[in-house]
Amino acid sequence: MPVNDIMQDTENRMKKAVEALDRELTSIRTGRASAGLVEHIRVDYYGSQTPLRDIAQIATPDPRLIAIKPYDPSSVGNIVKAIQASDIGLAPSADGGLVRLSVPPLSTERREQLSTHVKHLAEEAKIAIRNIRRDANKTIDSEEKASRITEDEAYKAKDDILELTHKFEKQADEHVTRKIQEIMTV
Repeated sequence: MPVNDIMQDTENRMKKAVEALDRELTSIRTGRASAGLVEHIRVDYYGSQTPLRDIAQIATPDPRLIAIKPYDPSSVGNIVKAIQASDIGLAPSADGGLVRLSVPPLSTERREQLSTHVKHLAEEAKIAIRNIRRDANKTIDSEEKASRITEDEAYKAKDDILELTHKFEKQADEHVTRKIQEIMTV
């Protein structure tokens, strides 16, 4: 396998690890209304589990309220059930063809718990990134051992992989720092 292919694959996998972290962070409640809190919830819609964002318009008319307007008003009951079954900790109220979610302010203790959880998610993402680095380095070693690349190419490739690792770990840290600031802001 050429070094360029290994590098490209490694970069794509690391990027996906950071994107997965970002998706996880979006679903964490910060005390402010955000469509990201509910858009991933799967709703039973005519027998199939469909993401809420695909069957409803999600809006935040004010910082403490999420308004969900389904495209099909008959799905309001299923949306309410799905939100109640989810772990977001918000109680939905159905009003005609609209579902409202009030987002209460977070206590200081809950903010600290969420910050700890966010740090844990970041560490998991960094572990995933490091595992990707390890896999790439093993591939480089096997290519060198099979004499498909030179020792110099292997050394350079490992340096480049280390740089990628630092780059994506830094991105993960930046996402987490932003989320913690968001959580701790009253």
